[in-house]
Amino acid sequence: MSEKINKLQMIEQNLQQILSQRQQVQGQIVEIDSALEELEKTEDAYKIVGNIMVKVSKEDLNKDLKEKKERTELRIKTFEKQETTMKETAETLRKEVMEEMEKADKK
Repeated sequence: MSEKINKLQMIEQNLQQILSQRQQVQGQIVEIDSALEELEKTEDAYKIVGNIMVKVSKEDLNKDLKEKKERTELRIKTFEKQETTMKETAETLRKEVMEEMEKADKK
């Protein structure tokens, strides 16, 4: 039973890490959306490359940002799938631990 409890604790810690990573990535989506909105309002577009800012075509930057947003959304979906799987596993383990504890109490 202690093995299952330890495993449950590990899953819950991993779940917290995934939730944190997903929140960070969701923040990136907000930043990308903001950049896309600002890009619509301006004539000139610049991109930071290393330590310098380079003028680029608005269309290229728009394309780059949209591709980055797609990749970021895929990462979020991956995190959500991992989160769902871990929650299901945790719930199953939690039920098993509770059943074992009830059996131990009856003895």
